[in-house]
Amino acid sequence: MSLDDLNDDVTDAYSALDEDLTVSLDRETRNELALLETALEPEETDELVRRAIHMLFQSTIDTGKLDFQLRTAYDVTYDEYLSGMTFEEMTGADQYPSMDDERRYQF
Repeated sequence: MSLDDLNDDVTDAYSALDEDLTVSLDRETRNELALLETALEPEETDELVRRAIHMLFQSTIDTGKLDFQLRTAYDVTYDEYLSGMTFEEMTGADQYPSMDDERRYQF
């Protein structure tokens, strides 16, 4: 997989999300959400869900889990995704032919 594949998959996933996302909650999640809503008093429960997604996203980035998953599945990192080019493309390493180890130091 590549950076282009990742971009295509993110675009497809974004398109698949409806404006009004319906999520089923288990008992534990419903209880935690009710407690958070009572304590934090947001205008809407949706605000808590948005905050939770942002926190999960940030912690996944901070711990390196997102980079690990992206590297495993697409052979890119989050920084490469944001910049739109791979590290090799940024440094120009993919523009030069690889050196033959047997003749590397021959003149």
